[in-house]
Amino acid sequence: MTITLNLRGQLVSYSKPIVMGILNVTPDSFYDGGRYYAAADAISRRVDQIIAEGAEIIDIGAYSSRPGADDVSADEEWSRLEQGLEIINKRCPEAIISVDTFRAVVARKCVTEGGAAVVNDISAGTLDEQMFETVAELGVPYILMHMQGTPRDMQNQPQYNDVTTEVISFLSSKVLALRQLGVKDIIIDPGFGFGKTIEHNYTLLRDLSKFKIFDMPILVGISRKSMIYKPLNISPQEALNGTTVLNTLALVGGASILRVHDVRAAVEAIEIMKYYTDAQ
Repeated sequence: MTITLNLRGQLVSYSKPIVMGILNVTPDSFYDGGRYYAAADAISRRVDQIIAEGAEIIDIGAYSSRPGADDVSADEEWSRLEQGLEIINKRCPEAIISVDTFRAVVARKCVTEGGAAVVNDISAGTLDEQMFETVAELGVPYILMHMQGTPRDMQNQPQYNDVTTEVISFLSSKVLALRQLGVKDIIIDPGFGFGKTIEHNYTLLRDLSKFKIFDMPILVGISRKSMIYKPLNISPQEALNGTTVLNTLALVGGASILRVHDVRAAVEAIEIMKYYTDAQ
């Protein structure tokens, strides 16, 4: 599907899937924790890499959502983000920035003071009741992700009767609430790895095309996650090949946005898929 988003007051259309590059400015993310934390030169190099390899969006986050991660205050989260946003805006002022936060106050600062154009909320507004109203007021695209529980307890025996049906039902109720507030640009994220077992994740991936019912862009974030490295008995650092395989399956299922650590590999997967689908 063609993706059309209102970014900084301009309607931007993408005729094929796009890549969102991950920039974690945290000390404890599961894959690259600490690599870009409080190190301006490292953040600068990462920003340059994300853009050079072909990402359309930089997704910056300062609160690790891995199971068992330490809590940080809103002030600390903003402090981490402020530095990263400043570097992005200085090195690549045309970059489209998404901020990965579940806090309305942080989202507001990132948009109004830091130049962010998209809000990426892992909690779908469940961790901050002000988030939906804030996004509506800001008028920015909103990534609506499903998560069962909270980052601290989401992997404590998550259970569903029918994971796909329940995730779609949850997202449907949130879409309705957002629409009633006037939010126009919504991106759907099934929330791979957030309150799901490995089996739940693969069921959602198999059923990804069912999320087309929303007629909204679908974001898939499976980069180097445990659904890849645990079945293969490898580390996240060794999970690039598996990530590319699953990203390709996600594209087949209708993914519009791939959120990844490894931008070039995802861009190449999209290009190869385009040749495949265009072949006569």
